[in-house]
Amino acid sequence: MLPNLRIGDIVAKIPIIQGGMGVGISLSGLAAAVANEGAVGVISAAEIGFLEPDFNKNPKEANLRALAKELKKAKAATSGIIGVNIMVAMSDFDDLVKTSVENGADIIISGAGLPLNPAPKEILKNAKTKFVPIVSSARATNLIFRYWISHHDRLPDAVVVEGPLAGGHLGFKREQIDDENFQLEKILPEIISIVKSFEKKFNKSIPVIPAGGIYTGADIAKYLKMGASGVQMATRFAATYECDASDAFKEAFVRCKKEDITIIQSPVGMPGRAIRNSFIEDVEKGLKKPYKCVWQCLKPCDGKPLYCIASALYNAQKGFLKNGYVFAGANAWRVDRIMSVKELIKTLASEYEAAVN
Repeated sequence: MLPNLRIGDIVAKIPIIQGGMGVGISLSGLAAAVANEGAVGVISAAEIGFLEPDFNKNPKEANLRALAKELKKAKAATSGIIGVNIMVAMSDFDDLVKTSVENGADIIISGAGLPLNPAPKEILKNAKTKFVPIVSSARATNLIFRYWISHHDRLPDAVVVEGPLAGGHLGFKREQIDDENFQLEKILPEIISIVKSFEKKFNKSIPVIPAGGIYTGADIAKYLKMGASGVQMATRFAATYECDASDAFKEAFVRCKKEDITIIQSPVGMPGRAIRNSFIEDVEKGLKKPYKCVWQCLKPCDGKPLYCIASALYNAQKGFLKNGYVFAGANAWRVDRIMSVKELIKTLASEYEAAVN
């Protein structure tokens, strides 16, 4: 049987964290369904306010209001574990963290930037919420741990290690993505070793949770055997009935072929992995996509890119793929049908059991 995943005093029966997917891909519907199966359900805070009617006029207020609503909905639908993924690069990062804590988020996972200050100091000191940074290198892990100790007098509650096969924005340079020295199997042991040294020194258990390209129960078994405590998976959950995106968005996973999975240059300067379509091809030709910038949602954005990534992802969520694209992991082409979260968890558990027996 799959082992539990323990993060401090929080225990998930299934050692899987459903990866946060914005804009609007993983909201309360998906997160609650995952939590009800014993895994960790995660709401993405990325521009979550598009659900609100006044988003174009009051984007920041709309984001905070929508996040509070989605957390309350998820909490009402499950007694399981609900987390929030908040990108460090978001302009309203601190306010989103505060809103998440106030509305009962069990875990806050922070990536897309170096989470040196994962929450305002008073919240970090007193909140029951667990704080989990996403890292992509041993160097970043060591830096974060040392900074948290010296500036916050605490350690992360867990660490997500994201490899270069993940979907969406990647914490690697373009030339590192296919370099074997940066693959998850290569970076994970060194990061586990660093975390163990801090565990021993401070007598604290800190789970290490790999992510990026993890697709089957056999993959889960492989990483647990390497010393991980659980895994994070996103692409598999995007192709479920309970995923909060449109049917057209989900069908993009079913239809795509291996050669359709491509690396793009995000307008905010980071490489990302997506499913190739006409929108991406137009951008590669240098064709500017008209947009109105509502506000600077991401700190690295200069307000003058070829297109607005938030709008592109929002359009994809709604199924308007001519005006956007789908972020997806390297194994998205292996998806051959949409299934329920319950069936997915059952399949992964069976595959895990077969791999360890």
